[in-house]
Amino acid sequence: MEATAAPSRHAQGCAASPPSGQEEKSPPERSVYMDYNATTPLEPAVVQAVTEAMREAWGNPSSPHPAGRKAKDVINAARESVAKMIGASVQDIVFTSGGTESNNWVLHSVVTHFHKTHASEGDVAKRPGPAEGAMPHIVTCTVEHDSIRLPLERMVERGEAEVTFVPVSPASGRVEADDVLAAVRPATCLVTIMLANNETGVVMPVPEISRRVRALNRARAACGRPAALLHSDAAQALGKRRVDVQDLDVDLLTIVGHKFYGPRIGALYVRGLGERTPLYPVLFGGGQERSFRPGTENTPMIAGLGKAAELVTETCEADEAHMRGVRDYLEERLLAEFGKKKIHLNSQFPGTERLPNTCNFSFLGPQLQGRAVLAQCRVLQASVGAACHSDHGDQPSPVLLSCGIPFDVARNALRLSVGRHTSRAEVDLAVQDLRQAVARLGGLDGPASGV
Repeated sequence: MEATAAPSRHAQGCAASPPSGQEEKSPPERSVYMDYNATTPLEPAVVQAVTEAMREAWGNPSSPHPAGRKAKDVINAARESVAKMIGASVQDIVFTSGGTESNNWVLHSVVTHFHKTHASEGDVAKRPGPAEGAMPHIVTCTVEHDSIRLPLERMVERGEAEVTFVPVSPASGRVEADDVLAAVRPATCLVTIMLANNETGVVMPVPEISRRVRALNRARAACGRPAALLHSDAAQALGKRRVDVQDLDVDLLTIVGHKFYGPRIGALYVRGLGERTPLYPVLFGGGQERSFRPGTENTPMIAGLGKAAELVTETCEADEAHMRGVRDYLEERLLAEFGKKKIHLNSQFPGTERLPNTCNFSFLGPQLQGRAVLAQCRVLQASVGAACHSDHGDQPSPVLLSCGIPFDVARNALRLSVGRHTSRAEVDLAVQDLRQAVARLGGLDGPASGV
């Protein structure tokens, strides 16, 4: 499947014969899509799964008759595929509307559980314990997605929780386990660290953090104190690298379908759902999803998510190798075309693992802000960072600033993220388009080194 955008109605209309007396328009230029960290197109097999479910599994999954049982079977099969993708038990998967819901749900649940647990133990302020003043504490990092950061900031504003935002290291671009552990308090009820950053592609040391928090929890248990739960937002990692909840040793994991060629729904993994790991519903209704998330299930989208997960399980290793090769070729071409004096690679940190598909870089020059460059591009479709920050003007990415990237460099950043079908020929087209865009902005003083 070619990684190109579908032509718009206007573009399609250009191919028709023009009205008499009007000059014929040239066909639209081919586009090259390199914004896979924002969203991915549906794979044909996923579209087929969605379509078949719409046609054949239209019954209410809670109904006992054949139409309902057919829909329930489709949902059960999808749940199995999602669980297999991450090495989980089937009963530990709950379907959600997407990553934002999953992340908010985790935060709501741990704070609710903290208050319920300590309210049942009496007035915490009058006895020695892990939570003086009954205030739950959460540890996270400064480069988390807004669906973690914003609800946590809201909880702090409302006096519902205390939060420590651990900075990432400018040397590695990642949050370090030592710093996370140093932030843990007796009242800490959750440590939530993303598996991979959406802008830099940096992979966080979640397994090491989990191992050390588990050791801390064993010491807590010996003193009769509750454990701190572990959560990771795996939205950007799934489909790009192997993700296994046993290796990560997390209690909760966020899954987002549209990041791995599935529909715009998601799921939440909860280890020992409702028993080992507490989960509190925010909706109440007909009892679907074992009453954790009631509401008649969206069978077609769940079927699509299951098929996308199945494809990840089958092809992830090959996809990872392909994307890494294309991404490395992209960075080689950028350096060859523009030279090191004109390009800064923002996501390369010595010794730090990163996603195989992500290239974050800046053109160096006062007139080469990322948005200005993209506005001049005729072929390339990319972004300056997270899609949800697309209306923030020319302000530099807080993620890049947190990683130690200078202000003027961060302001010029572009994020190119390739996909499982991106070709080297498309890389060549994108680099050529970027060169022409930079030239239009007056950012080329002459032939770049290596050209």
